[in-house]
Amino acid sequence: MSFVCLKSPARFFALLTITAALTTGVWAQDSQPAAAPQAPSASKPAVQPQPFRVGEYVEGKSHFPNPIAPYLGRSVPLPNLMNTPRLDQLMVNGKLMLSMNDAVALALENNLDIAISRYNLDIADTDVLRTKAGASLLGVNTGVVLGTPGGGVGGIGGATSATASGGTGGTTLGGGGAGSGTLGIVSSTLGIGSPINSYDPILIGTLQLDRFRQTASSAFIGVPFLDQNTSTANFSYNQGFVTGTNLSVGFTNTRATTNSPFTTLSPQLNSGFKATLTQHLLQGFGFVPNKRFIIIAKNNRALTDVAFRLQIITTVDQIQNMYWDLVNAYENVKVQQDALALAEKTLSDNKKQVEIGTLAPIEIVRAQSQVATNQQSLIVAKTNLELQQLLMKNALSRTLVDPALIEAEVIPTDTMRVSADEPVVPSQDLVNDALNHRPELAESRIDLATRDLNIKAVKNSLRPTLDLFAYYGGSGLGGVQNPANLCSNQTPPNFGCATAPTGTVGYGSTLDQLVNSTAPDKGVGLSLNIPLRNRTAQANQARSQLEYRQAQMRLQQVENEIRIEVRNAQFALQQNRASVAAAQAAVDLAEQSLDAEQKKYALGASTTTLVLQQSSALTQSRSNLIAARASYEKARVELDRATGLLLEHNSIDLAEAQSGVVNKLPNVPYVMPRSEMPPDTTPQQQPPPPQ
Repeated sequence: MSFVCLKSPARFFALLTITAALTTGVWAQDSQPAAAPQAPSASKPAVQPQPFRVGEYVEGKSHFPNPIAPYLGRSVPLPNLMNTPRLDQLMVNGKLMLSMNDAVALALENNLDIAISRYNLDIADTDVLRTKAGASLLGVNTGVVLGTPGGGVGGIGGATSATASGGTGGTTLGGGGAGSGTLGIVSSTLGIGSPINSYDPILIGTLQLDRFRQTASSAFIGVPFLDQNTSTANFSYNQGFVTGTNLSVGFTNTRATTNSPFTTLSPQLNSGFKATLTQHLLQGFGFVPNKRFIIIAKNNRALTDVAFRLQIITTVDQIQNMYWDLVNAYENVKVQQDALALAEKTLSDNKKQVEIGTLAPIEIVRAQSQVATNQQSLIVAKTNLELQQLLMKNALSRTLVDPALIEAEVIPTDTMRVSADEPVVPSQDLVNDALNHRPELAESRIDLATRDLNIKAVKNSLRPTLDLFAYYGGSGLGGVQNPANLCSNQTPPNFGCATAPTGTVGYGSTLDQLVNSTAPDKGVGLSLNIPLRNRTAQANQARSQLEYRQAQMRLQQVENEIRIEVRNAQFALQQNRASVAAAQAAVDLAEQSLDAEQKKYALGASTTTLVLQQSSALTQSRSNLIAARASYEKARVELDRATGLLLEHNSIDLAEAQSGVVNKLPNVPYVMPRSEMPPDTTPQQQPPPPQ
């Protein structure tokens, strides 16, 4: 083995330049900046939805078969901002015929809250990959995204049951988030502990050519100008292990030529080798302190899965509430239309009676006032329906740039079903279901497991640092007798001249000297580092214990909140069912009262004013009945959310929700198809789910 190329600096730097140019070209091709996402055009046809693939970032790229693959960036696909074909399949004559099952399926495919939350899964995977290399955590957002305006999400007082937090990937906080305090600066002891070396091997190389000339400043230099040419090729290898062990290997090579008469060899070859193995014995000893980031990252990944389930529950809850608000607004418009039609008929009849002289003209004024009032109520009902339709379209689509979608009316094809006999489930059974299925409890338990691990790691950092190290190395010397040396070619050598090697000692012989104990360097030792008083570590250890106890209290608090939420949801369901019964009875009474008043009016025993009053009472009672039924349906949804069984009761596949492609349509209970439909909006056939 010979460094012949080092004798020619021009060749060496030419080769280095070509290699750098080729490598830079390859990297430049792979790292071209991605084009900015284009806003979807209304003229673009709907494309088949592509599933969101999770788990692509857990493992890093290998050097095989592409050696430079680990140094090339990954290209994350642009977000798909087009609506799925299911939305177009439900359009009939410019109207969106929407069932409850279709609404939930469209939300799983298109809702932006869910789409944003999906990225947290891959972000958590990158943290796992990062910690496998020995790096620290960046953290993940386990919050719930609540960026869709519309129906509120359960809980006591109509607020969400999750606690608040900020961030792009979550607007509410799960169990693993950090709080904020004075000036927004609050940290946690999570991740604190002994330093961790890189588990990814690090190879460092140095190639250098140096030409040095110095004007002689002393007669002992022996020449007017001292010339030295040095070529260096040094390499080192470092790697840490999860046992607290670190391996460091260094390999040095130098080739030097000089015109100094006091140098024996020119060119002179120097090689050195040293391997050092270090093992932590106190601080940093064991798997827990060295694998804590990996374990925490995996716990956070599990936490992200639970948080995504909570996101689906929250969004489905919201969509169902919005659907019942839409049904309420849709049916209320029909009630107001019927009331207006009756008021207009009464006005027409009054005009005829005034003309023939059987009725006072003031009755026309009263009827006109009632018509105006009913017209106002109808306008309010229609605008409220348009708002609910807009909110629903926004919740079920990724974009509203399509004019056909913007102008489309949303027709709910399902209506409310109030069963005659409501099964009564014992409260304790509902509470047990909630304690077994609520994601918030699972988040808190995962957070407790992480903090328990953190206690052990922080406690380990209390210890002094005691490292056992052992090393072995060697050095080699070779080269050619310097012809300018003062002692060369002198037999016997002059005074002060040692016997110099004759001939050439090549690089191979120089390397042999590294391992044949010609010039060994080996040893073993202990390194001790004792921090006096150790107050920082004491504070960290105490705080980790306090944070763990605080998390235990928080777990109990969440459990208590869930117990109250379940019972509150059960009470609300009972109350709203009673409200439906009362509202239905009020409608029956109002209908009979109006019918009786109309018969009395026909016989001349009543007045137009009394008939209009009974008509207004019937309209109000019908509106109250619709609102009571909507509240009752929402109470059912809230009870499913409170018990954590919303996805199971709606037959929602979490894997399909994760991929964003729904092949199996959800099956929402407590709904029934609407009996009367507009004549031009009868749906043809249930659109097949995308494959």
